Amino acid sequence: MDFKNCKECGKVFRSNGISKICPKCELEDGENYEKVKEYIYDHPGATLPEVSEKTDVSEERILYYLREGRLEIIGTSSMILDCERCGRGITTGRYCKECASELERGLKSGFSQIENKKPTSRSKNRMYTAEIKNKNK
Repeated sequence: MDFKNCKECGKVFRSNGISKICPKCELEDGENYEKVKEYIYDHPGATLPEVSEKTDVSEERILYYLREGRLEIIGTSSMILDCERCGRGITTGRYCKECASELERGLKSGFSQIENKKPTSRSKNRMYTAEIKNKNK
């Protein structure tokens, strides 16, 4: 285990290799998430500034929860996200379904091209140790 500085408060904490924030900030973030989730559930038409004001959670943090996919806008809410690729309105995440599937297809085709490449002939690409190479001279 190594030590890291918390991205939220800056304090040093023992990292488990996954989290970028200390346990105290992680607990606080979880509580904030629950407050936002409950408020949006109880008030489906709420605006972003309204949710932020009523829950005392910053607008940036609420947008982070939405972009992360932890929250989803349901119904006719005025909180709307834009797809980072095409700009269409989305309810959660970073990309609309069409852009996400297009990006996925592109990644899959890239991986399949790598897998389909045939290795070059072994006779041309040999590795020698210095000992064997010197014996052949």
